[in-house]
Amino acid sequence: MGAEVKIWNPVEVAEQARHDYASQIHPSPLTIDPSLPLPQMTPLVRKLCKDMFKAWSNLDDSCFHVEKISGGITNLLLKVSVKKENFIEEIITVRLYGPNTEYIIDRQRELQATKYITAQGFGAKWLGIFGNGMVQSFINAHTLSPSDMREPKLAAKIAKQLKIFHHVEIPGSKEPQLWDDVWKFFEKASVLEFGDSKMQKTYETISFKEVHDEIVELKGLCDLLKSPVIFAHNDLLSGNIMINYEEDKLYFIDYEYASYNYRGYDIGNHFAEYAGFDCDYDLYPNMTEQYHFLRHYLQPERPHEVFEKDLETLYVEANTFSLASHIFWALWGLIQAKMSPIEFDYLGYFFLRYQEYIRKKEKCFMLARTYLSGCKNE
Repeated sequence: MGAEVKIWNPVEVAEQARHDYASQIHPSPLTIDPSLPLPQMTPLVRKLCKDMFKAWSNLDDSCFHVEKISGGITNLLLKVSVKKENFIEEIITVRLYGPNTEYIIDRQRELQATKYITAQGFGAKWLGIFGNGMVQSFINAHTLSPSDMREPKLAAKIAKQLKIFHHVEIPGSKEPQLWDDVWKFFEKASVLEFGDSKMQKTYETISFKEVHDEIVELKGLCDLLKSPVIFAHNDLLSGNIMINYEEDKLYFIDYEYASYNYRGYDIGNHFAEYAGFDCDYDLYPNMTEQYHFLRHYLQPERPHEVFEKDLETLYVEANTFSLASHIFWALWGLIQAKMSPIEFDYLGYFFLRYQEYIRKKEKCFMLARTYLSGCKNE
């Protein structure tokens, strides 16, 4: 209880959106505690819908059916079906943000991204905004699993969609955000104190001087690769990809971390997500699987005409930046261990991601340095 924290002014957000978003964004000042059990949450969701959409304000409560779609690590997604005269008139999704998530997620950046991404035809249509979440149209599709992502036809489809996504234009700064975000996370993660003595003892085993030095060294190597800056999703795990097989449509959802960033990072992060939350890195795609993906990213319509040099360049980028993904999410895990009320071993997640970084570092550094040395000799 008590997680009804208003993270923005819905009326102001809707008014700002009116100037550069094609459809009206409906505001409501209400908030809903995402930690409530669904039976207690349902009347609050009905009240929100009636307040936000005036055409529904006089509908009987029986016209609304609320169900949980998924509970991500940082938000809760609800499906609301609205029935009129015995048939479903409309289905919407209500996204509730978890408590304290604004400590690690730039919600204003997310709003900016959502506004323009959805306006350009990606994901669900943005319909409304309330105190601690937003309302979007319902996507009739199912979420992928980590094993789905490695299926060749789906991998090709994801690659093709990602290439299109990387051409989204968002007003404002086009500076890549990766290292700024990593350093922000580092600053927060390195000064935590836990009330639980066992967690505190485990936390104190971390050498933040070592982590600091690893970030500096990795950034220096990544900078030499000169990976192109594009608009990136930055969190393309299986749970953020949906597919409707009947309509043959693929959707990227959840833009909490979306920003301008390095091409290699977005792809490398996606490859790291083949391991799932269990962090089974035996599932990390091999060179053949990566080349299949990269061919369809570079030349979606003519994948077999991709130049080997272009493949090698992107392969090196993706695998080197996948190390940055491990650092980023490892630090994220530490902050979540302190801030999140969700039952998940975030502290253990730090060690899984950081240890995988250490395990892969030598191989990926050698790959990048060999590539850079070859470029100098050409």
